[in-house]
Amino acid sequence: MVKLAVFPKGFFPDIVSRRMPLTAWLELAATLDVDGVELYPTFLESYDSQYLRTVATQIGSLGLEMPMLCHSPDFTHPDERERARQVEFTLRMIEVTRALGGRFCRVLSGQRHPEVTEGQGIGWAVASLERLLPAAEAAGVVLTIENHYKDGTWEYPEFAQSRERFLRILEKVPSPWLRVQYDPSNAVVAGIDPYALLDEVLPRVATMHASDRYLAGGTVDDLQRLDADPLHGYAKLLRHGVIGEGFNDFDRIFGTLAGAGFDGWVSIEDGEGDTVEEGMDNLRRSADYLRVKMAAHFAAPTGERLARGMTDGG
Repeated sequence: MVKLAVFPKGFFPDIVSRRMPLTAWLELAATLDVDGVELYPTFLESYDSQYLRTVATQIGSLGLEMPMLCHSPDFTHPDERERARQVEFTLRMIEVTRALGGRFCRVLSGQRHPEVTEGQGIGWAVASLERLLPAAEAAGVVLTIENHYKDGTWEYPEFAQSRERFLRILEKVPSPWLRVQYDPSNAVVAGIDPYALLDEVLPRVATMHASDRYLAGGTVDDLQRLDADPLHGYAKLLRHGVIGEGFNDFDRIFGTLAGAGFDGWVSIEDGEGDTVEEGMDNLRRSADYLRVKMAAHFAAPTGERLARGMTDGG
């Protein structure tokens, strides 16, 4: 059965800086009609096993799962020692995913460092991913490479932002332990047809980011020109919005996934707003919209977790 998770894109800076404790975010997430929470490594205060057990216990006590870890390795870094460090850290994130009960750990190719050639970047990304596969299989954790735009902490955009680079990496690592996390909005801002890309990667899609973007002034070409220069975080003209109110046709996307027998996780990327209350209202609207669309295409029951929680007194 397809399940719905939430990633608090709008609360990201507050959780990472500890202005919003992870425990507080988890309690807020439990008020949404979702089945799970997607976490990011720096949401966690420690990777110590005892702390991870505490987090996993809270997630379970709220009637939720932690299916996906949103990890952002930089396998295209020009320094060989840094690439090795990124691999070692990703090995640890595989174990963190398993400790939290997750089945999927996101990976990326890395940043588009200006001095790195296409051949170098693809070779380094492939070599790094291949080093991770035995550990992923041993842990029972699938690595999901995302067609990505840019990590919010990065200086440069994604190396494999283009369709050609993304598909070449996938072709070179045909393992069942490397699959795809599909994000339609990332395709749009990269100037790629998101529906054509979905058709091309469909057999390997394991998870999906349900995001809806819009440009607050300017065009996709303007966005790409901004990202050609060193810039930490996202360009200001790119915004995340309430799901169903942006670029993407979710009936078309979910219809395609359902036709291929998709049974993975869909994770909301939203929560933008000037206040926590506004961000939560947007997340609630996004969850409600996606529940309707998921029920239509995947025949999934709506509100199952919340109804179960009320029945159980939770």
